[in-house]
Amino acid sequence: MSNKLALVFGGSRGIGAACVQTLAANGFDVAYTYVTSAPQLGEKIGASRIQGYATDICVPEQVTKAFADVARDFGRAPDCVVANAGINVPPGPMATFNSDDFRKLVEVNIVGAFNILREAAQSVADGGSIIALTTSLVRHAAPGLGPYSATKAAVECMVRSMAKELAPRKVRVNAVAPGPVDTDLFRAGKTEEVKQRSAAMSPFNRIGTPNEIAEVVSFLASEKASWVHGQVIQPNGGLV
Repeated sequence: MSNKLALVFGGSRGIGAACVQTLAANGFDVAYTYVTSAPQLGEKIGASRIQGYATDICVPEQVTKAFADVARDFGRAPDCVVANAGINVPPGPMATFNSDDFRKLVEVNIVGAFNILREAAQSVADGGSIIALTTSLVRHAAPGLGPYSATKAAVECMVRSMAKELAPRKVRVNAVAPGPVDTDLFRAGKTEEVKQRSAAMSPFNRIGTPNEIAEVVSFLASEKASWVHGQVIQPNGGLV
């Protein structure tokens, strides 16, 4: 019996790379996307095959091509699609937030996620799962992060609607909304003092690790989560 197949958009680093490794370790063949240079994630983990594809999620034709290339190379449609690709920009108060930065957030985090989710709704195998990465900041207001959080709130709205739409095909659709996680994206531009303030928002007084988030994604991709549908799971150490 062949492995199930997962397709991780934004699988080159951070949470995405951890999802690739964890899904493969748990018996999935894994296809993943990256933007420019292919990361060194290997081609096999145990009996699981891993393969990367250069894809700009802001270009719908490239997202469609990624699904087609994966189906061709693996000989089947993905059983699981993970919409992880996204960006952040320097935070700032609404009164002075850079309008170009906001457009970048919208283009990648909303339009790019829409491109992935729309194609996933057509191409994921019956009985499969779709998982989108958002953020606990949708429910924990933080100064300077309103525009970023708003783009992730839009993704959660799409996920909830898709859960209703795809239920007849037995496709489970959920979101994973982490709190602060130790990734390059989180560390960029932050002083140690700022990082510690983020850690202090959890009663455990630390930030999460990419592997901790990836384990939640892998659970939702598995049959163990057969009754979890239309939910926003928040691995955030008690932040909210």
